Amino acid sequence: MLLPSIFGENLFDDWMDFPKMEFPDIDRKLYGKHASNMMKTDVHEHDNAYEMDIDLPGFKKEEIDLSLDNGYLIVSAAKGIDKESKDNKGKLIRQERYSGSMQRSFYIGDNVTEDEIKAKFENGVLRLNIPKKEAKKVPEKKLIAIEG
Repeated sequence: MLLPSIFGENLFDDWMDFPKMEFPDIDRKLYGKHASNMMKTDVHEHDNAYEMDIDLPGFKKEEIDLSLDNGYLIVSAAKGIDKESKDNKGKLIRQERYSGSMQRSFYIGDNVTEDEIKAKFENGVLRLNIPKKEAKKVPEKKLIAIEG
């Protein structure tokens, strides 16, 4: 079936894509088409703690920062490539490695402090051990009698 040239291969494909919105993907500049695979995290629950394994391949321990802010654990990683280094490898015809940063946050609760979180970085995996703590009990809602 022939369709007018204003449509693509299939008339319905064009109609189904109308709400598509494209936003610039900053992480794509850092890791190309594999950006969505970065900072993949596994969370394991134990009796008294949570264990998190975060993939950060290619990063060094010095390039990773952990902080705790209002109950959120923030994992940041920044990487720079020295563009001034000269070598005898020849003319660069394709470069897929860039410098940049990424960040991810996890809500762990207001009762956990920085001292209680244990972190270890080995072979591109950041392993965090976060203790389980019960949230402070909120007093039950009590009704107040109204006179009159």
